[in-house]
Amino acid sequence: MNLSFYKYQGTGNDFVMVDNRQDFFPKNNTKLIERLCDRRFGIGADGLILLENDENSDFRMVYYNSDGNESSMCGNGGRCIVAFAKRLGIITNQTSFIATDGMHQATIDEKGVVSLQMRDVENVKMGSDFVFLNTGSPHHVALVDDLKVVPVQAVGSEIRYSEMYGKAGSNVNFVEPIHNSLFAVRTYERGVEAETLSCGTGVTAVAIAMNAIGKTNSNQIALLTEGGELEVKFQKEGAAYRNVYLIGSATFVFEGKMEVKI
Repeated sequence: MNLSFYKYQGTGNDFVMVDNRQDFFPKNNTKLIERLCDRRFGIGADGLILLENDENSDFRMVYYNSDGNESSMCGNGGRCIVAFAKRLGIITNQTSFIATDGMHQATIDEKGVVSLQMRDVENVKMGSDFVFLNTGSPHHVALVDDLKVVPVQAVGSEIRYSEMYGKAGSNVNFVEPIHNSLFAVRTYERGVEAETLSCGTGVTAVAIAMNAIGKTNSNQIALLTEGGELEVKFQKEGAAYRNVYLIGSATFVFEGKMEVKI
């Protein structure tokens, strides 16, 4: 199969994008997806995203982690697929699309900055030294004093595979407050099984978690990741968080063709 693909990144979180509106891609071929995402033997990416037709929205987003398995919502991937859809001429500057966690609204400006509506968060679980919530993907959030020295790979992996989260596991975020509306974040992502430069659902979870535990009273929060800065804004209604938006740039990197065996 001669595969046409596009590469996008959002604050360093990178994705192989495939226009699958003709439904040609072998979606159950886990080994193929894993190989395409491999940074030495493939294209290289944190995940692969298919853009597909949908009867009730502009398009459907199907997301796979770099281990080849279909996964839950990816916030940075959601921003990137909006930019991809604009490049393909499917949308102009606003869209609604369906993903695994439901319908999403988004806008994209002339500079490629995407404002993506995330799912509402109804429940925030407070632990003794962590916060857990689901922002389209499950996230464990822990405060640290010095983010630079945290062994993200070792500690993140231990928490991700702990009995607390069972077989499904959880993404793990480490957070250092900078000031009231600015936090630095590093994330261990399940499915990638490593630290990524940025995680969209992760920074969304961090922003909400920091508000929920009183580390900020702001509803518009900047998050510094290893790959750049993102913004999250929301409206708090009682214990729930609604009209949650993840905001940041989504950048086209390159396109190409690759002969693959299926």
